[in-house]
Amino acid sequence: MPVEWMTSPQKAPAPAGAFLPSGDTPPLAVAHLWPNRSLPRRGFAWVIGFMFTMILIPVIPLLGTPVLWGLLPFVMGALWLLWGAIMRNYRDGEVREVLSLWPDRLLLSRREPRRAEPLEWEANPHWVKVVMHEKGGPVSHYVTLRGSGREVEIGAFLSPDERKALYAELTSRLGG
Repeated sequence: MPVEWMTSPQKAPAPAGAFLPSGDTPPLAVAHLWPNRSLPRRGFAWVIGFMFTMILIPVIPLLGTPVLWGLLPFVMGALWLLWGAIMRNYRDGEVREVLSLWPDRLLLSRREPRRAEPLEWEANPHWVKVVMHEKGGPVSHYVTLRGSGREVEIGAFLSPDERKALYAELTSRLGG
C-alpha cells in the first residue's frame, strides 16, 4: 500500500505536567502517501521496445518503397505519443502527501509536480474530524479531514480499498 506510517517513541511527559507546544519536538506519527505506480521504469523500457518491434512488423515489407516514407511519420508519431503519455503519467504520479501529527497540531502537506510551493493545512488534532464520503465525492470512499474551518482531501489518488484502510488508521489515531 502506498501509505507509510512512521512513529517516534513517546517520552515521559514533563515532570510538572505542563503542556508543551509542538515547537521543536518531532511528531508522534508521520504518514507519507503517494500514488501507486503500476508500471515501473524497467517495464516502461519493455513497453516501448515491444511497441517498436510490433510497429516494425508491418513496416519491414515496405523497406525500399516510397510508401515507407509516407507511413514512417505516423508510425514514429504513435511511438512518440506513447512515450509522452507514459512520461506525463510519471510526472503526475510525483504527488506526495505528508501528514504529521503532534499532540497539539496536525499538519497536512501536499507537494505537486507543477507547483513550486507545497500546499499546507494545519489544525488542532483534538478538533479534527475524519470523514469518509462513500458516494458523492470525486472518487468512491473519498476521505477528508475537517477542522479549522476547512475540509481538505487526503489520499484521493489511492484505490478505494487503500482509502478505506487510511480512513480506519486516521480514525484510530485521531479518535474519530
